[in-house]
Amino acid sequence: MEERPETELISIPATPRASTPEILTPPGQRSPRKESCTAKSWTPTSFISPRFVSPIGTPMKRVLTNMKGYLEEVGHLTKLNSQDAWLPITESRNGNAHYAAFHNLNAGVGFQALVLPVAFSFLGWSWGIISLIIAYIWQLYPLWILVQLHEAVPGKRYNRYVELAEAAFGERLGVWLALFPTVYLSAGTATALILVGGETMKLFFQIVCGPHCSSNPLTTVEWYLVFTSLCIVLSQLPNLNSIAGLSLVGAVTAIAYSTMVWLLSVSQPRPPTISYQPISLPSATASVFSVLNALGIIAFAFRGHNLVLEIQATMPSTFKNPAHVPMWRGAKVAYFFIAMCLFPVAIGGFWAYGNLMPSGGILNALFGFHSHDISRGLLAMTFLLVVFNCLSSFQIYSMPVFDSFEASYTSRTNRPCSIWVRSGFRVFYGFVNLLIGVALPFLSSLAGLLGGLTLPVTFAYPCFMWVLLKKPTKYSFNWYFNWILGWLGIAFSLAFSMGGIWSIVNSGLKLKFFKPN
Repeated sequence: MEERPETELISIPATPRASTPEILTPPGQRSPRKESCTAKSWTPTSFISPRFVSPIGTPMKRVLTNMKGYLEEVGHLTKLNSQDAWLPITESRNGNAHYAAFHNLNAGVGFQALVLPVAFSFLGWSWGIISLIIAYIWQLYPLWILVQLHEAVPGKRYNRYVELAEAAFGERLGVWLALFPTVYLSAGTATALILVGGETMKLFFQIVCGPHCSSNPLTTVEWYLVFTSLCIVLSQLPNLNSIAGLSLVGAVTAIAYSTMVWLLSVSQPRPPTISYQPISLPSATASVFSVLNALGIIAFAFRGHNLVLEIQATMPSTFKNPAHVPMWRGAKVAYFFIAMCLFPVAIGGFWAYGNLMPSGGILNALFGFHSHDISRGLLAMTFLLVVFNCLSSFQIYSMPVFDSFEASYTSRTNRPCSIWVRSGFRVFYGFVNLLIGVALPFLSSLAGLLGGLTLPVTFAYPCFMWVLLKKPTKYSFNWYFNWILGWLGIAFSLAFSMGGIWSIVNSGLKLKFFKPN
């Protein structure tokens, strides 16, 4: 029997080995896949890739493609709260960078600019300008922090300042730290706006009416009532986006009257007894507290950070177009114009009147010193612009309080506020502020106290929130920088509040009430 030859070994060229298909992978093991050199971040639409879609039939491919576009438009898959659709701040989310600029400028420029020269009369040239520059630069950093922290946690938008404080400090401590100063800032600003608006309406009437006024003109308190009634009528607009037109009016009028008031002041001859030395007071204690109150006035000039998250909450947010981009763009434009308004008013007003500046601010000084030198039409226009700005600013500063009222109502009744309930809340709020304004008619003292008590909202809390939520490396420069800024803000808040309280209690020592003829 013939034997077969031994089988020869034939060398076969090696071929590249394909990856094992997923269906052939043994249970409990993953198929070997070559990892990408660069890790890609996961998004809700990552799984809808061309590799995943291509083997599927045309109808399913169409559905998945449409779903991918929808998810990208929805954005961060934010957890929706049905109650938000009933509340004034989050009822409408069609805001944009223009709205952000209008709202921020309307909130950032107002009557507080008119009393900045009062602070300079106690600080003098050097310390007044230095303090104003430091405060302006300092407040820009917390502003940027708040814009970035609006969506610090994926899937969650912090639509209100108090919500962000709760996330950073804890629910109970966050409410305790943030609720009082933010409500106090909104209500205190509304009260001060009633004082300024009512007094300005009275001066406007005196200018327009002239010597032909009736023998029984309205008193100052009655002008407060007229102004409050106008504010209540305008406050019936339902939500924050609906007052964008009013914010535009407020922004334009703020720029206009800020420019007019300092130009008119510096264009007129200065009083012969003018002096630029800080006002001297009987004791060293009085001088220290008056300086602290003046610094509180400067701090109050940069209020408005309590509204940053609320303004950003009115904007849509997607993966492609996050809300912080248009918000920061609008805020940068707004704060450029804010600087163009505050610095000339403070410096020009102090140059024109020095330490003769009345406690009511540059507007009262302009009327008292130059009412007979400037045409009545020009003066009347300036005062009318101030009234329009105060009416507009009242609305945006009152919106967080309206939101709190309605949130409390809807959480208890589980239904939106009717038009009558909403109107009732706003009428009640307006007249409560009127009563407070009549009881505390000390504008410059109130501004210093407001600046002291609410200073942490602008200068301190955002720095703490950044550390607690973003968690920078411990003992790094970022960590130290934010902690130091935050605690400095708290220390200044306590000092400025003491100065504001002292100024109210001892108003006879500090304030020289200027009553024009």
